[in-house]
Amino acid sequence: MKKKILVAGATGNLGSKIVTALVKENADVRAIVRHGSDISTLSSMIADQDIAAPNVEVVTVDYQDKKQLREACSDISCVVSALSGLADVVIDQQKLLLDAAVETGVARFIPSDYSLDFTKLVPGTNRNLDLRRVFHEYLDKAPLRPTTIFNGAFMDLLSGQMPMIVKTFHQVLYWGSPDVKFDLTHTDDVAMYTAKVALDNDAPRYLHIAGASVSANDIRKIMTEVTGDRYKLFNAGSIARINKLIKVGKFFTGRSHDLYPAWQGMQYMRDMMEGKASRSVHDNDRYDDMVWTSIESFLIKNFTAAGVPA
Repeated sequence: MKKKILVAGATGNLGSKIVTALVKENADVRAIVRHGSDISTLSSMIADQDIAAPNVEVVTVDYQDKKQLREACSDISCVVSALSGLADVVIDQQKLLLDAAVETGVARFIPSDYSLDFTKLVPGTNRNLDLRRVFHEYLDKAPLRPTTIFNGAFMDLLSGQMPMIVKTFHQVLYWGSPDVKFDLTHTDDVAMYTAKVALDNDAPRYLHIAGASVSANDIRKIMTEVTGDRYKLFNAGSIARINKLIKVGKFFTGRSHDLYPAWQGMQYMRDMMEGKASRSVHDNDRYDDMVWTSIESFLIKNFTAAGVPA
């Protein structure tokens, strides 16, 4: 019997990629979206797949309407959450979604984690990851089988929101030690792996993946190699210093309602470069047909002329 997977947060960057990955895996998909959501990007991504008739049903729901959520969860084998936001979304809306899944007999649930392994971090030190930790307390009491996917940081951020590579000055920025390794995984790969996990009834509670496990020094060497320019390390300061900057940032912005205020980005950068969440063993080989984006190919595509389309 063909499995039907529900994806919540299907119009977001990762959520839409999970939907298209499930289509590639020949799954039936029910994508639930909030009222007023723009589904044009999701629709075009589905249409771009080389599949005659992808079985994707897009359903608009009000998360406060329990009946709508229960109807959305009917006949579903696994709920995949890609909801993104603060406490009202990551905790409250995910709880409502989980309750509906339990009430309709859904067997499995993948929460919206997709991050570094926050189980190894001190509670109270990373706001966005603490929200997921709170939801886990609720999730682990539910009578279904959850699977969390830890992927480190999104590799894609190296070309934008994660200010590690300063191309203009040929520098790679780091905090603490330049030799501490951290995990990076491209969102395309996270989405495809998530799709495979959603269809895998034997998936365990936690899975750890990484397209690359590298240090700032490794990135410096690779950037020098692929660009032909001599990249140098730039020490932005110690871990103690970034902790002080985080405190200052939080003091001046107060209880920010932004999803990614500057200090939240610094919390994530610190947790990466402190190495507490790093792994020596990953679950990349669980699915033989997974193809991973390497750090070398990503940097060539995004930081060299060879990666720019003619």
